[in-house]
Amino acid sequence: MTPAKAKKTLIARRDELLGNLDRIEDQLDEPMPKDWEDAASERQEDEVLSALGHSDQAEIRRIDAALARIEAGEFGECVQCGKKIPEKRLELLPDTPFCANCAR
Repeated sequence: MTPAKAKKTLIARRDELLGNLDRIEDQLDEPMPKDWEDAASERQEDEVLSALGHSDQAEIRRIDAALARIEAGEFGECVQCGKKIPEKRLELLPDTPFCANCAR
């Protein structure tokens, strides 16, 4: 995967995640129902949404780090051992900072 293709893929995914976070934030800002059963159900949904939001934020941080590696000319190099990350791995995980050996 070329750095230019990776950058395009990463930016598109980042935009998608930011949209998800906006929708999650909107849903979490909705007022709680007065009925206690509905409120309990809403609370459970809020906990799931919050967990999804944290997961999306973590992925955005990984994407931002990958974009920084692209700008630094270090994309595709393992940050731990310095070896080239195989193309297939980068195709599947364009934000990965590690080769398969170092990721273990």
